[in-house]
Amino acid sequence: MAESAGVGQVTGWQRRHLLRWGVVSAALFAAGCQTAPKAPPKPVAPPPEESVTQGLPADAMRHRIALLVPLTGPNAGVGESISNAANMAVLDTGGERIRMTVYDTGANAAAAAEKAVADGNKLILGPLLAEDVRAAADVGRKYRVPLIAFSNDVSVAGNGTYLLGFTPAQAVARVVSYARTRNMTRFAGLVPAGVYGQRAQTALTRAVEEVGGTLVSVQSYDRNSGAVMSAISRLNKAGKADAILIADATRTAVQAIPIIRRGPSATARILGTELWNAESDLSSPVLTGAWFASVPDGVYGQMATKYRARFGTAPYRLSSLGYDAVLLATKVAAGWKPGTPFPLRALDDPSGFAGVDGVFRFNAYGVAERGLEVQQVGPGGTSIISPAPKSFDD
Repeated sequence: MAESAGVGQVTGWQRRHLLRWGVVSAALFAAGCQTAPKAPPKPVAPPPEESVTQGLPADAMRHRIALLVPLTGPNAGVGESISNAANMAVLDTGGERIRMTVYDTGANAAAAAEKAVADGNKLILGPLLAEDVRAAADVGRKYRVPLIAFSNDVSVAGNGTYLLGFTPAQAVARVVSYARTRNMTRFAGLVPAGVYGQRAQTALTRAVEEVGGTLVSVQSYDRNSGAVMSAISRLNKAGKADAILIADATRTAVQAIPIIRRGPSATARILGTELWNAESDLSSPVLTGAWFASVPDGVYGQMATKYRARFGTAPYRLSSLGYDAVLLATKVAAGWKPGTPFPLRALDDPSGFAGVDGVFRFNAYGVAERGLEVQQVGPGGTSIISPAPKSFDD
């Protein structure tokens, strides 16, 4: 468990504050030297003990919030990156409104949430994994402490749990809509077996219907090369498509695209999902020309530069969720009385919020709706072919 309250670097205000108190202290010391007491001073009663909440100091001026992330176990690297970015946000905003404490969910998310609530936190940021969100949300609902979690599994949202994670449905809808504006009408999809693939397929079906297109075929596969090839074979038998969504990591797309090019959809535009924005390598020439939708990268790039300078390593792409969660909490804190329950009504603002990942707002289900951009993969990286909206009025 670690706390962050804007401590870690001395700001100009803090420096002036320390200097001012240093001058006062020096003056008091000088006065004491000049006027020695004639008799021993009367004993002074010890100061009253600082009020505590389960071992942590009370803070009448700031809101106590918890950050729940995995700091041990297989996802420790992602959790540490989110934690580092969240601490950066506390420092960047001055730490005057919130005091953040970090709790490890690596062993037991429910226990971490119980500890966070016992310590007096009125808002929980995180956890990351869907199963951890479910466990922590049960605790949060018991004590009426809401969660702003980082999962992309919409099934865990609602009843006091809000999701900041990047969901496939929005990315699929955005890229399909853009493709339709480029006169593409016949769509197909390759989706992996499992929850993510099922949701991507549902999103593709709805998106194609909404834009008035035709869904030629959607094929599911297990994650092995033989299954992918079989799925493409079935896809090819369904006929020609103008655009084919590959709802998986780019390594799967690199395997699949050459086979697709041998079939009736040889000239089809390849579409990806938000997963592609977290890929460290999009340099394969096989991917050239593919489109995918994601949160905008401009401000994130600035944050990543600061992160590398401070921590000596590159952040995980999901680290922005920690930064934006702190920005959101800090903004709400302006109208939130310390020590009182978190005002959930503040999350209903239809104008939304702005962060490293662009504009977002929460829908009626507690899921973040985001302004997404469409990127195209090229030989030198990616380029923006359809910018993200700056606000929800655009």
